[in-house]
Amino acid sequence: MVEHTAAVLFGGIGGASVGYMRSKIEYGGKIHKFRLLCSIDYDPVACKNHDNITGENTAVVMDLFTREQYIDWHGQEPPPEWQEATPWDMWVAFGNQIPYFLFTSPPCKGLSALLPKESAESKKYQALNQLTLRGIELSLRACLEYGGGVPAFIQMENVPRILTRGKALLKKIEKLLKKFGYEVNMRADHNLGEIGGLGQNRVRFLILARHEVQVPNFVYIPPKKALKTIGDIIGPLPMPGDTETGGPLHRLPRLEWKTWVRLALIKAGGDWRDLQNIPYEQYRIIHEPRSGAWGVEDWNDTGRTVTSTAGPGRSNGVSALSDPRLSINGAGKANLYRVQSFEQPADCITGAVGPSNGAASISDPKLKHREGRHPGVYRIVGPNETAPCVTGTRFGSGAIAVADPKVLTKLHPDSYGVQEWDSASKTIRSASRIMQSAASINDPRVVNQYHDGAYKVNEWETTSPTVTTGSPSAGSGKIISDPRISDRPGRYTDKYRMQSMDQPAATVTGVTDVQSGAQLVADVRMNCSPRSGTMGVTAWEETSPTVTGSSDIHSGSSAVADPRPVPVDTDRGVWIIIAGDGTWHRPLTTYELAMLQGFDTHLPDGRPFQLEGCSDAKAREYIGNAVPPASAEAMGMVILLAAAKAEANIGFELSWEDIWVDSDRVEVPALVH
Repeated sequence: MVEHTAAVLFGGIGGASVGYMRSKIEYGGKIHKFRLLCSIDYDPVACKNHDNITGENTAVVMDLFTREQYIDWHGQEPPPEWQEATPWDMWVAFGNQIPYFLFTSPPCKGLSALLPKESAESKKYQALNQLTLRGIELSLRACLEYGGGVPAFIQMENVPRILTRGKALLKKIEKLLKKFGYEVNMRADHNLGEIGGLGQNRVRFLILARHEVQVPNFVYIPPKKALKTIGDIIGPLPMPGDTETGGPLHRLPRLEWKTWVRLALIKAGGDWRDLQNIPYEQYRIIHEPRSGAWGVEDWNDTGRTVTSTAGPGRSNGVSALSDPRLSINGAGKANLYRVQSFEQPADCITGAVGPSNGAASISDPKLKHREGRHPGVYRIVGPNETAPCVTGTRFGSGAIAVADPKVLTKLHPDSYGVQEWDSASKTIRSASRIMQSAASINDPRVVNQYHDGAYKVNEWETTSPTVTTGSPSAGSGKIISDPRISDRPGRYTDKYRMQSMDQPAATVTGVTDVQSGAQLVADVRMNCSPRSGTMGVTAWEETSPTVTGSSDIHSGSSAVADPRPVPVDTDRGVWIIIAGDGTWHRPLTTYELAMLQGFDTHLPDGRPFQLEGCSDAKAREYIGNAVPPASAEAMGMVILLAAAKAEANIGFELSWEDIWVDSDRVEVPALVH
């Protein structure tokens, strides 16, 4: 195995370091890879996280400002312990050896298009921009003065706007590199997303300098890879907010309510400019219960999570199942109210067996008759037998019927009977109705034609129509205006009446019913109350009552007076608002941003990816400034391949690959056969 040393300037949290350490190629029967000498950065927090992410103790805290640049940037004199970096300090950081490959990613704030032009031209940011030249210059001086040589490759990464805002600096860097024998390539169209196969487009400016004496052969541009979608990257990750699985950086930002609403209104793939076209008055934000309420699971699907509040109607569980084993026939469920035969196998035993939901009844031949076994059930007592005990139960629970031989008449012979005009009337009974006795008469005085009595009220002096068993609409003429009935007070006074506790009761009649007698009483002695807490509303400041297994507003204080209002525009929190396209428009977590940059999901020590000693905002800055590890890995592989060919003395070769650094850019015509 051949190891080529590498050093990183302005290494930050280690994106480039991780990528170049992953690079590995095989050529000429040898394995070539990088060994990291150091990663220099002024920020001790970044250096600490660099070592956590790479798993190596190679970070060096060093400020590369000159004293003048420090004052211009910070606006004050440096502290007494601060010292300006020298070539010797760089040589010590390199481990007293010349790195084969030097990578530098200096601060780009002053060169970024995100910074206003006025600020970019200020003395402060011009001092920051000088680090692009300062780092390379210090490194070359250290290697030449103490090692007698220079690195074989030097690479610098920055933002594309450096071509305009840092034009003068680039001229100085190019002049410096060529002075030391380097062939230089400067391009601002490198898409690190395509180089590393990321889930983002990341167009950057790259300088690659090849020392012609050490590497006379070409370096080829890394092949482009297909970009992944953002869903490909974050889809397999834990749900946002799951800090136990995704680590502390996987928490969702607490945004203002109005920001959440705006995110929900912006169409997928759009930005804030789409808000001006939104008919906001057509939208309403409503509450939806969690998926599962009254849900029925499919037999072939995986069941959902079993929760402590699972049950039909609950908001977060599915407790019903569409069971294909339940046999259904044309008349409905086959087992309802079914009596199984003693000689047949029983039906499936369920958890809710009963005559109304399964064949839980049987025709049992083992039960033999004996005296005293339910002797009165649906039994008719003979006239010569002693009656059973008189109980308060109904027919079906005791023998309260008798076979009476004294009755010689036919059963209700006068049901719906009509008496003759010239015959004697039958006995008038207390329950005289047309269904039980002849309560109608054939009146020969009535002349009926074409149902002229339908819904008719007869005058007292006129002849009544024929009394029939039909309805008034059929011409029965059962309604009569009787002048003998006076509308006096007290008539039917007990209808739906509630009697007072301190007044005599109304007459007890044989038809005791709330519709025909005062069967209710306002009892002042009733001092009981319903179940504790029924329909109760618990105050926000009070302790909640015991939570029972059947907690409901009808059986306990299961409601609360929530003083928290609907969020106002400036309230901060985490809300789920389902947008018009059916998805949750939300901000990416810091953990997800790190994954989009190509960092590993876990640190070498097994913890989920995380940064220590910084705020979430600072962590996002560290991640955004990092070089994607997968991109650095791909670039490192073409540099290692060039190094391997140089070692094998391959000075010239034919290839269809695009050349990255070429001293003479000669266009070779294509051959057509």
